Amino acid sequence: MRVFITGSAGFIGFHLARRLLDSGHLVAGYDGMTPYYDVSLKRKRHAILARSNGFRAHEALLEDKDALTRAVADCEPDVIVHLAAQAGVRYSLEHPETYASANLTGTFNLLEAAREAKPAHLLVASTSSVYGGNQKMPFRETDAADHPLTLYAATKKAGEAMSHSYAHLWELPTTCFRFFTVYGPWGRPDMALFKFVSAVERGAPIDVYGEGRMRRDFTYIDDLVEAIVRLIPVTPRKGEPVAVEGAVDSLSPVAPWRVVNIGGGQPVGLLPFIETIERCVGKPAIRNMLPMQKGDVVETFADASLLRTLTGYVPETTVEDGVRAFVEWYRSEYRAG
Repeated sequence: MRVFITGSAGFIGFHLARRLLDSGHLVAGYDGMTPYYDVSLKRKRHAILARSNGFRAHEALLEDKDALTRAVADCEPDVIVHLAAQAGVRYSLEHPETYASANLTGTFNLLEAAREAKPAHLLVASTSSVYGGNQKMPFRETDAADHPLTLYAATKKAGEAMSHSYAHLWELPTTCFRFFTVYGPWGRPDMALFKFVSAVERGAPIDVYGEGRMRRDFTYIDDLVEAIVRLIPVTPRKGEPVAVEGAVDSLSPVAPWRVVNIGGGQPVGLLPFIETIERCVGKPAIRNMLPMQKGDVVETFADASLLRTLTGYVPETTVEDGVRAFVEWYRSEYRAG
């Protein structure tokens, strides 16, 4: 199988590409190496992937339509997985223009390339942030997602809508998946786990927003990749919804398109999460308690029943095990001795 992955030097794209390469598939990776966080970490990820003869890297921005179109055409993909995006909720408050260019223009360019390439399945990354101001828990794919709290969430919801129109117009089988707080080794330095572990190791204080009242449905990276790999062969077919116990399939009535939550459905409080970090690092955290930041939500909670129905699988790694794996990786990568 030939797979084209955007964001292959990113956290999730790297892990997915490595899993597919290890399984004998051919992977073409596309990444702009933007300086949102340490580019050397991205290059290390790509260097690991390059050890495989089945990997080919393309370095260019999503906004470069010609480069993206050529890369996709060169790959002749059976499957396209669109993971590249400008990420980060808080960063969108300071640099909104990067979200419009990468997440809107970039996704449009990818959809145009996919329309020409006609893969058997297009998979597009979205986020739990699209649920925005929803207060009904757990979040279900068929719930309204019309009240985004940040531009980041708005652009990701727009990406879902754009992909639906292409699925309808061009009979392009498409699955959008909504991620819930993904963490693990090789994670992004701007994510809470990375920042907390780094600070606790150095004896520096950590900023605890919402005074610790927030809860998140954490998803370990290996579980996320397992879910994506299982979703690849589950091609949406217009007019063929699946039976979901206690829920409704999100399959579109007019297109081969659906959206799927990828989360374990077991939210963890921020303070217990910090306590887990303290146990795994072996040091107490110095907590700087702060109010909620603009754009933050109090809780995320995935209804994973559709994922279970489609794949027979839901994320299962405990936060204790996942944090411990991250700490081991962090120390091997950043701490001498």
